[in-house]
Amino acid sequence: MTNPNESRNSWIQDHLHSYISTDGKDGHIWRGVPTLLLSTTGRLSGKLHTTPLIYGKFEDKFLIIASRGGAPTHPQWYLNILNNPKIGIQVLSDKFQANGRTANDEEKPKLWKIMSEIWPAYDDYQQKTDRSIPLVIIEKVT
Repeated sequence: MTNPNESRNSWIQDHLHSYISTDGKDGHIWRGVPTLLLSTTGRLSGKLHTTPLIYGKFEDKFLIIASRGGAPTHPQWYLNILNNPKIGIQVLSDKFQANGRTANDEEKPKLWKIMSEIWPAYDDYQQKTDRSIPLVIIEKVT
């Protein structure tokens, strides 16, 4: 996770660089909320892609939302997880392998509430799109 993928958005590159070079001391908190680094394998390219994302916790699991700001299509990182659920995670200096899966209909309401308390805009994003925004549960591989 030391070579982040190229990004079209310079602020994402800046965030990744700061997070990686300081082991999360600079970058873990973004706009007042916690972020992690998610690394997925590109389903088409086979290349490693690293993305900073807001996260929450439930028990020993991490939670992320595939909102893409309420865009009509899922983010690429989510499609990569659907193709290959084996992912890399960095939270501060802790780097580990994990599996990502989409929360089922029974799990999602309770977990969505956790995430919308962290980032209330998730509710707005869901309102502005026709797709059901996925919530991903990340479980550390032991």
